Amino acid sequence: MPEFLNLLPPEAAIEVFIEAIPKDRNAAPEKVPTEEALDRILFETITAPHPLPPFNRSTVDGYALRARDTFGANPGLPAYLDIAGEVEMGKPAGQNLEAGQAIVVHTGGMIPRGSDAVVMLEDTQLAREGEVEILRAVAVGENVIQEGEDVKTGDPIFQSGQRLRPQEIGGLMAFGLTQVQVARRPRVGILSTGDEVIPPNTTPQHGQVRDINSYALSALVARAGGEPIRRGIVPDRRQELEKAAKKAQQEDDILVITAGSSVSARDITAEVIASLGTPGVLVHGVSIKPGKPTILAVADGMPMIGLPGNPVSALISAGLFLVPVIHRLLGVEQNTLKASLSAELSVNIASQTGREDYLPVRIVNAAEGLIAEPVYGRSNLIFTLVRADGLVRIPAESTGLAAGTKVEVHLF
Repeated sequence: MPEFLNLLPPEAAIEVFIEAIPKDRNAAPEKVPTEEALDRILFETITAPHPLPPFNRSTVDGYALRARDTFGANPGLPAYLDIAGEVEMGKPAGQNLEAGQAIVVHTGGMIPRGSDAVVMLEDTQLAREGEVEILRAVAVGENVIQEGEDVKTGDPIFQSGQRLRPQEIGGLMAFGLTQVQVARRPRVGILSTGDEVIPPNTTPQHGQVRDINSYALSALVARAGGEPIRRGIVPDRRQELEKAAKKAQQEDDILVITAGSSVSARDITAEVIASLGTPGVLVHGVSIKPGKPTILAVADGMPMIGLPGNPVSALISAGLFLVPVIHRLLGVEQNTLKASLSAELSVNIASQTGREDYLPVRIVNAAEGLIAEPVYGRSNLIFTLVRADGLVRIPAESTGLAAGTKVEVHLF
């Protein structure tokens, strides 16, 4: 049986892979309604068309006034101001405030010209008709949001490559930007291979297994910002796999083939990928566990990945190598934070030097803090990951981790 010729560390493997993808493979832009743009990747940098808020606003119910007219005011010696009117909600403050005057304002309402502060309603009381007692001094700017305090005209408010979260959707709507230009989702063709693999809605006979990978990988692709295209199950015959792969090559942006990536006589994925164009297979074998047989390739500009057939290996490898390619085509900011947390390892974990290991763990809330408990299971058992909350990376230079070690858990 042939052996893997050269196992690359994962960092080196992804670098070789990404560098080989032509720059012109980046996603094209498309305009979508802002309300439908959640989790999409912005394709343009947007600057503020006007200040936000667009006028000075009160943060409380109370009276707009000049701060200097309240200096020294206290319950024993209040300041007395004439009530000069009221600013109605949703309407401009039409009058100027003069010295010795106060104007009724409401939370979020515009404060009139001439005023520079708002006193809270509870710090006042009516003295007589048309006059208010101010029981506490206020400072300039107190209880007021200034025009442009949030955003000034021309400020860069959204950057190309950022993911649109709920707060970004709200921010766009605050400027009346009801359409937004986003990166088109890369189409990721997903091929499952294997004579033993059958659709999930079919009852398996002895020796058959339901297709897990197509659906798990589709979910991963969608979460990463791609459009999964399930291209069915292909038997272990080179001619049929090549035909299906060529169709995906014509219609999709990325091709993923699961199973058939190791070095047995039946594993033909590398041969098929190599036949689809240049430069072909860049990496066949990565020094990780699970996921060692992973194939990384570029064929006539199209990124292609051959994943192990075992579901745990396939998902972990896809997280390491497929997700960055989707992000690369989308133009995602490279400093996008990944969800993780710190926890204490519950037991000693052995590891092999020279190989990066990824250990599924569950998070347990204990009196002494968060504990990371290993979830043991073979890489062909999907519930190894179902029972886990995340992965702990064990570095290649390590021989293992001791119980009590603080580890970073990369959450699913």
